[in-house]
Amino acid sequence: MRKLRKLWLDGPYLVWMAAFIIIPLFTIVYYGLTDKSGAFTWNNILEMGTPERMKALLLSLILSLIATAFCLVMAYPLALILTGMKGGATAFIVSIFIIPMWMNSLLRILAWQTLLERNGVINQILGMLHLPKLYIINTPYAIALGMIYDFLPFMILPIYNSLQKIDPNVVNAAYDLGANKFQTFWKVIFPLTLPGVISGITMVFVPALTTFVISSFLGGSKILLIGNVIEQQFTQVGDWNVGSGLSLVLMVFILISMAVMQHYDKAADEETTKL
Repeated sequence: MRKLRKLWLDGPYLVWMAAFIIIPLFTIVYYGLTDKSGAFTWNNILEMGTPERMKALLLSLILSLIATAFCLVMAYPLALILTGMKGGATAFIVSIFIIPMWMNSLLRILAWQTLLERNGVINQILGMLHLPKLYIINTPYAIALGMIYDFLPFMILPIYNSLQKIDPNVVNAAYDLGANKFQTFWKVIFPLTLPGVISGITMVFVPALTTFVISSFLGGSKILLIGNVIEQQFTQVGDWNVGSGLSLVLMVFILISMAVMQHYDKAADEETTKL
């Protein structure tokens, strides 16, 4: 009876997982490892080796790492400030970061396109102030800026939650033992928040690596990331086999990055246990 009840409760999740995870993943693997006739082939995966696609992959990796690094540098001090504030003010400021996430991501990127375009709002204001105009639209800088803006909340919230869980007595004990502020942060606070940092890095790096909407609107047709290359294979070229093969290669990069983050996450948990 208990097993039947458990199966009944797990049923909707199993159906959802099969429909939206297992079947799509199996489809990508099937198309990625076969040609149009259905015969097995590695050619779709080897298509990643062309100079244009390797350039797009390398640029995606670089911009993803830059966006992740900037998000971490910006998010950690802000999370520290939020942790030190009183309850009402903290809830208000946290809601400021959460509310934009309720808005469609496409609308947020379109807003940045309006701000950054050559005759956009920012350049109009700079012109009124007789300052040099900012021409970064359709450049990697605009794409990186869009990534940082879009994914910054995903870095702030995990770090903020980790800081919230730290017992103040642990920090006070470090001060009582003669540690200064920097030593307390580096030896006590930062190790305790490593799980949140690693979670934030994963939540920023993975979507930044796979994005194609941000680069489409802020990079124009001049700059292609690997996400754009894959998207074009499905929507414009209509070659699902090559598109799926490129997706499998990108999936390998994502799995490797997640495995590395998982390794450091376990190490951080062990360090936290020691503390």
